Amino acid sequence: MSHPLTFTEEEATLLIDAQFFRKKAAITAKIRAMLEATHGALQNELAGLSLIVPPDFDPNLHQLVKGEHLEDFPYQYLDCPKYFSGANKFTFRTLVWWGHHVTCALLLEGSEIGRYKRQLLGRFHQLAGRDLELSLAPSLWEWKRGEGYTLPLTHDRKAQIAAVVAERSFLKVVRCVSLRDPRVREGRLAQMACETFQSMRPLVTP
Repeated sequence: MSHPLTFTEEEATLLIDAQFFRKKAAITAKIRAMLEATHGALQNELAGLSLIVPPDFDPNLHQLVKGEHLEDFPYQYLDCPKYFSGANKFTFRTLVWWGHHVTCALLLEGSEIGRYKRQLLGRFHQLAGRDLELSLAPSLWEWKRGEGYTLPLTHDRKAQIAAVVAERSFLKVVRCVSLRDPRVREGRLAQMACETFQSMRPLVTP
């Protein structure tokens, strides 16, 4: 029986593979550049746009984040716009989760949540059928998708969605895209994020 601190043959091979780490660094830099381009594109998208937001919302705030441990996998994301103030949240996040998918998510909580819920149901058929999903997770910080985690916004699910959001204190609407998608492979993250934000606009515009 091997000692728990002993490297397996596969682990030892990976540990000394300098090319692997160079490739990881190169991929990280490319994703960072894609997210920077996404920031510029979203800023153009937000310019002059009227949104339902808390009174101290600043559309110019953003952040770029890189980490290694989202359930043991690297991740990089852009928040733009970025608004976290106490219980109030209005943030659009573009997350690249290595080994999983790209997620564009609108995170909404706080003083305007009642209005967002009314917009979701009142404009449901403008939002439905556009590859958007409602997060079912008990917090804003779960990024898995699929049964038990997300519910697709399809035209036949309005009553089901209404029942789900009735008791919720926040809303998280997402679009998840495979890392194999040509738009990801070809570096068109900015276009994808802007198209997703546009598809979500009925939820947050007067």
